[in-house]
Amino acid sequence: MEIDEDKIDDAVLALLWLTLHNERCAWKGFDWATTDRLHERGLICDPVNKSKSLVLTDEGLRRSEELFRRLFTR
Repeated sequence: MEIDEDKIDDAVLALLWLTLHNERCAWKGFDWATTDRLHERGLICDPVNKSKSLVLTDEGLRRSEELFRRLFTR
């Protein structure tokens, strides 16, 4: 079985929308490889730090909401 990492990244980015706080912070809790890819794509700030949350960029925030609405609403 071949895994589509782009679809996984989209799902994780959409789920980050659920835990948003302080306008653009979301709780960490997803696979590090996935958050590294989101960082490489410019959707989140560097996730490697001691904080328990990560910060979405402007583009990441926009895309996160868009994906959440597309994937998880009627």
